[in-house]
Amino acid sequence: MSERIRKRTKYLTVSAMLAALGVICMSLGSLVEVLDLTTAVLASMLCIYAVIEMGGGYPWAIWLATSILSLVLLPIKTPAIFYTAFFGFYPILKEKLEKRSRPIAWTFKLLAFHLSLGVIALVFHLFLPEQMTEEFPFFWLALYAASLVAFLLYDLALTRMITFYLIRLRHRFQIK
Repeated sequence: MSERIRKRTKYLTVSAMLAALGVICMSLGSLVEVLDLTTAVLASMLCIYAVIEMGGGYPWAIWLATSILSLVLLPIKTPAIFYTAFFGFYPILKEKLEKRSRPIAWTFKLLAFHLSLGVIALVFHLFLPEQMTEEFPFFWLALYAASLVAFLLYDLALTRMITFYLIRLRHRFQIK
């Protein structure tokens, strides 16, 4: 067997395991509803590993497989919706955007955040309308502000975690 086929087989196997682990992680968020955002973020860390170690289309395949399986299998879809609409693909997009200049990267990062937030709000409005009725008049503005701050902290945390992985952990978890 050629080295190229062996490498592709290894990457495909690791991708399948990462997708399965992502679904398992989000199933915990589905069972304990307080952890829905947390488990979506943890599942996104698996995409970071794929971006660093495998590159190419493998991280996108992991995101797609994890999204579809979690949307189909989870009893409560909230972690799957957050993962599919933002947390799953953002680490992949972040890697692509950070090769650009800082102002361009941040413009597109904020654009991706706002589009994803709009998609999440639309999905909740269409499929979970009882959760969208809120009598507090500034609720949506406060939620948007909190989401924006959380996004900025998430981006900073991703950068720090990626740096930590590259400096301290990569030699232990690298695919050989």
